[in-house]
Amino acid sequence: MLDGSFVAHPGFTVGSVPARLFGSFVEHMGRCVYTGIYEPGHTSADGDGFRGDVLDLVRELGVTSVRYPGGNFASGYRWEDGVGPREGRPQRLDLAWHTLETNQFGLDEFIRWARRADVEPMLAVNLGTRGVAAAVDLLEYSNHPSGTTLSDRRIVHGAADPHDVRIWCLGNEMDGPWQIGHKTAGEYGRLAMETAKAMRRLDPTLELVACGSSHAGMPTFGAWESQVLEEVFDEVDFISLHAYYEPIDGDVASFLASAVGMDRFIASVVATADAVAARRRSPKRLSLSFDEWNVWYARRFDPTVATPDWRPAPRLIEDEYSVLDAVVVGGLLMTLLRRSDRVRAASLAQLVNVIAPIRSEPGGPAWRQTIFHPFAQTAARARGQVLDLRLSVPSQPTRRYGETPLADVVATWDEPGGSLVVFATNRSLDEPMTLAGDLGAFARLEVVDALAVYDDDQNASNTASDPDRVIPRRLEGVELHGSRLHLELPPLSWAAVTLAPSDAPRRDAEPR
Repeated sequence: MLDGSFVAHPGFTVGSVPARLFGSFVEHMGRCVYTGIYEPGHTSADGDGFRGDVLDLVRELGVTSVRYPGGNFASGYRWEDGVGPREGRPQRLDLAWHTLETNQFGLDEFIRWARRADVEPMLAVNLGTRGVAAAVDLLEYSNHPSGTTLSDRRIVHGAADPHDVRIWCLGNEMDGPWQIGHKTAGEYGRLAMETAKAMRRLDPTLELVACGSSHAGMPTFGAWESQVLEEVFDEVDFISLHAYYEPIDGDVASFLASAVGMDRFIASVVATADAVAARRRSPKRLSLSFDEWNVWYARRFDPTVATPDWRPAPRLIEDEYSVLDAVVVGGLLMTLLRRSDRVRAASLAQLVNVIAPIRSEPGGPAWRQTIFHPFAQTAARARGQVLDLRLSVPSQPTRRYGETPLADVVATWDEPGGSLVVFATNRSLDEPMTLAGDLGAFARLEVVDALAVYDDDQNASNTASDPDRVIPRRLEGVELHGSRLHLELPPLSWAAVTLAPSDAPRRDAEPR
């Protein structure tokens, strides 16, 4: 058995747990929208065509914000196509995913769905094929109360109150040659700057996100962030990061250490943003929006042959996730928590069907994928402050990241409620891990609950016919001796342990 230890102290913190860290992403891609969140005629659908079974799972997942409408789709999207009477909406060819977009679901439907799901909307404007005027028009339609052509049009369309969208993405992955309207850093930086300035003239309180690199492996990574931020630094609140992870050439050890790669990515972007601030002699510290992240078996997907006949809502990248994937996703979320001093928003991509924690079938059931569980349990439990732990665990070499730890631990401390939650993962495929936690700086605690995601079969997954093959289980071997917490993590596992004052009433973690 492997052995490790950690020390937690309420006086040493990283930052508060941001609500937006538990965001997700809905794009007009594949079946995320159509037969995902929206399917008129489904037995569970409400009067707006929203699937009730999917809505229930979204609420259970604990999602707090949702980014929309893309993604690559956003760079060719005319937002006006998706508002007004459905019978008058045009059908368009979507060049991003080579599909037919019916526009039966658009902005107003998304806002109504978001309100019903109790999530904050996060909108992306099209800076690929459009620009300043379209972005400002969209903002006016969405947020202006009344008295203008666009705001009154929204009212006529059934939304008397403004949508009041607070956070906006200035385009999507504009560094990518695959992007419709791809731009150089200089071209994008100037356009983003002018768009941000114009949007702020309408509403100076908006929170704006500039496009960072599409992933850390881009040839322009670092230089892109630096040049873009030299243009737009004063007008934005966030720079975005996108990253997807998969095992490459059977390298499972590196895949399990994906969180190490994510952490290094975040550190590099923080350093670049702060270097721009230093050159400008600015005290401002830009936040990060990790608004696309997940496990994605991208090498299985060939976009050039996916939909040659321009079909609406085809099946695209509907990855079926395993226990192995769930442990990686849990670890990535732990890294986002650890970096919460700068990562103040994040979006698991995507929400339904397309590389998603939730799957659904047209006219059929909806169910939880394995990756649903670590996300839901973290969203339900993480409160208050993320603690700055001291961790000592064994390590192993990996091809991609060098020497990496075999375990990870993150903890959150909710001082008003007295709740301490320890999240831990064991990346070893075949050996259990014992962790000893020093909690001597806390008042007397007791273990409220302990659960874990693991299975003897690392490839076990959930399906429509067996939706509960993998679920969180009670974690045995959790003991508290005085101020010493003892955890025994099975091989390839992710766990959450909740502790509370010994005189506090016992309760299960409440959904966010």
